[in-house]
Amino acid sequence: MKIDAAEFRFGCPHYEDIPPASLPEFAFVGRSNVGKSSLINMLTGRKELAHTSSKPGKTRCLNIFSINRQWHLVDLPGYGYAKVSKAKQLDFNQDVSTYLTERSTLEQVFLLVDSQLEPLEQDLYFAQWLQECTVPFSLILTKTDRSSNTTVRNHASQFEKALAEWKLKPNRIFNCSAKTGKGRGDILQWIETRLPKKSGKQGKGTKINLNWMKK
Repeated sequence: MKIDAAEFRFGCPHYEDIPPASLPEFAFVGRSNVGKSSLINMLTGRKELAHTSSKPGKTRCLNIFSINRQWHLVDLPGYGYAKVSKAKQLDFNQDVSTYLTERSTLEQVFLLVDSQLEPLEQDLYFAQWLQECTVPFSLILTKTDRSSNTTVRNHASQFEKALAEWKLKPNRIFNCSAKTGKGRGDILQWIETRLPKKSGKQGKGTKINLNWMKK
């Protein structure tokens, strides 16, 4: 897929602020400081489309970008932002939860995890929650340029083992680097194969369970 146009459309503090669904949507989510903004800029080929910061928790809104006027890329707030009060974490995780389970045009969630780290329970609990809510998801291992190939392979193997133990089944697992562009073509091709499809509402009527936040 060639990205000819990428532009910011909406920044919505709450789910009810999001305009009615129109185009297929692909959402990106992960722990704060996982490299989400840098990855989005790499995928779209726009250096400052998503704002990056050395401070975790920069993304506070549900940010929607129009890509090629064919689909929407949705940048969701990171979970585990320590400097937001527990009440505020609950508020914007509720908005994320509602978006993920109620948005009719959501085609796929890309869950980002840091390849520099061994599997974290917080990531696994989030993946478990997605699966329980029947939200389709894939995993992206980020920052693969920051460790040796052996370390990346070991952590990827550990994560795949943990997924099996938790009986979690993502659609795909991608290895990516915002710095080198690794994984860009694979992700964009994956998205392109899903653009012609009509979205069905995922998880409609599912009771939202936020217990994963307490783990």
